[in-house]
This record gives sequence, structure tokens and C-alpha cells, in this order.
Amino acid sequence: MQIMSALFIEHFDMRQAAGGAARIDLGGVHFSMAAPGPFPVTITPHMLVLVRCPASHTGLAALEVRFMRGDEQVARNVQPLSVEPGKFGYNLVQAELTFDEPSTIEAHCRVDQGEVLIIPLSMNPPADEPAPPAAEPATGGWTGTPAQQDS
Repeated sequence: MQIMSALFIEHFDMRQAAGGAARIDLGGVHFSMAAPGPFPVTITPHMLVLVRCPASHTGLAALEVRFMRGDEQVARNVQPLSVEPGKFGYNLVQAELTFDEPSTIEAHCRVDQGEVLIIPLSMNPPADEPAPPAAEPATGGWTGTPAQQDS
């Protein structure tokens, strides 16, 4: 099995498209955030890990995510993966992360003992202004560019 992508997200929705194809609508994808208050802060971000299972694979593996601050492991998540051979799948990963100051923690993701995919999450100082309103969740099947949408 191979990791295709890993993203920190706020929400996602699964839906069926024409011909039985699956669609994943992602919302709030981020790699940094403002601290929710004064330091230290503890957060439990959601990470979506997308995997591909070759047709020749058994479909069973282990997903390991190590959350690293430099050389220090600050959290670890290991969970089973079960993906139908020849298909794609996903797992949600969550860890409790504490930031004592503005800094970055990297999520080191791998399947079994395979290649590591590194995804950073940076914690910025608290924002001086309130956050803008959340965007509406993605809907519909639009896949073109914004310029094409007006046509």
C-alpha cells in the first residue's frame, strides 16, 4: 500500500458520483493555525491520510504516524489499514499536540515499513482579530476553473 496524500482538515464529506465513483469533499485544509489562546496550547487536529492499494496487495497493512518536534517524538498513532485491493481508501488520524511557543510539529506518515511522507503543522501566535467566518462546505460536482464557471 502507498500513501497518496495526508492533510490536516476541519471536515470532509464522502459522496457518490456518476458511475459509482467516489468523491471526497475536503474543507478547512491547513498546514498552520493561530494559537487558540496564550501559550502553552494543546490541540487535537484531524489528519486525513489517503492510501492506494495495488491489485496485487492483500489489502491489510499498518498506518503509523509519528508527530515530531525536531528529533523529539511528541505523539504517535498506529492503526490498521484495510483497503480493497485495486482501490483507494482513507484513515483519520488524531493526536493531542502541545505547543509551548510558536513552532512546527511534523507528522511522519508511513504504511508498514515503507517510505515516510512528512506533513508540517505550524502553530502561529494568537491572532489579534477574530477569525473570518468558515467557508461553506463544498457541494456539487464542479471540477473546472473559476473562469469556466462563469461561462
